[in-house]
Amino acid sequence: MKKKAGDLYPKFDPNNHAVNNGNLIGLPFSEATAPVVLLPAPWEVTVSSGGGTLYGAANIRKASLQLDLYDEQVKDAWKLGIYFRKTDMEWHHKSQQLKPKALQYIDFLEAGGDVNFSKIHRDILAEINEASEAFNDWMYQTTSELMKRQKLVGVVGGEHSVPLGFLRALANRHKAFGILQIDAHCDLRVAYEGFFYSHASIFYNALELSQLTKLVQVGIRDYCEAERAIVDDSNGRVEIVSDIHIKQQQFEGVTFANICDAIIQKLPQKVYVSFDIDGLDPSLCPNTGTPVPGGLSFSEAMFLLHRLVSSGRTIIGFDLSEVNGVHEWDGNVGARVLYKLATLMAVSNRLT
Repeated sequence: MKKKAGDLYPKFDPNNHAVNNGNLIGLPFSEATAPVVLLPAPWEVTVSSGGGTLYGAANIRKASLQLDLYDEQVKDAWKLGIYFRKTDMEWHHKSQQLKPKALQYIDFLEAGGDVNFSKIHRDILAEINEASEAFNDWMYQTTSELMKRQKLVGVVGGEHSVPLGFLRALANRHKAFGILQIDAHCDLRVAYEGFFYSHASIFYNALELSQLTKLVQVGIRDYCEAERAIVDDSNGRVEIVSDIHIKQQQFEGVTFANICDAIIQKLPQKVYVSFDIDGLDPSLCPNTGTPVPGGLSFSEAMFLLHRLVSSGRTIIGFDLSEVNGVHEWDGNVGARVLYKLATLMAVSNRLT
């Protein structure tokens, strides 16, 4: 029988209370012994509505101590081996420094200001764009180094702009892959509000990667005409499976299993999962920055992820973004999503 990372810790009791050791759910692994490494992405600068995502990873980590480890769909799930890295405080502090400037700039725009006539605001925009590029470079270098050590990586945001550097690193390792995006928004804006690397522009930027052959956006229910035009002009490279489309099929008697199978058939063998928490019903993430009525239930989202892995596809990486960093309920739901994403990525890579 193939050994799992958890076999290195015979004294660990998965039935006991969690120990606050800094890891997800108090798991006993170190970075050296865990096949799956979760990387906090402490960046919340370009958010255009409610804030708090800078502390999302910390909230998830804290809330996870109340989770149980048993998963009736994944045998010995905890043994697969997960390690939650400490937050890089240099980037955390950089984000804290830039956020007030970004808010000043956004308030200026929303009041009808024109940056062409305001050097102060042009300078703010340039500073944030430069810092965002540096953050992307850090994410690229960090995830590349982890993957060189044969680690499976999950990024924990932070705003939804954070995985771009990781996607660039994956593009260097894989000739072709797809993205399954669970989200309320398309995030296909072109340099939204002037921010080249806005949270609302993540997938517009990701589409610059030729290795990204397919982007399937699930649960979408709030987007603009320009984003719709990008989808329509993509020659099938981008497909929206909107929330209303899912609900209409269900109302007409189509099973959710069949809906999921149709979604998965659109994806190639290698899949990156980008999970914006606002893809869920807002009752599950009421304090995320831009909640939208509708969305997937928790069970529907987990069923889709399980169905993806059952299809034989491989999850090559993932991000979980936009979890609020203050409210316990948001952290609780985020922790459960994160544990499932991490374990299913390990299962899909045959670490069972």
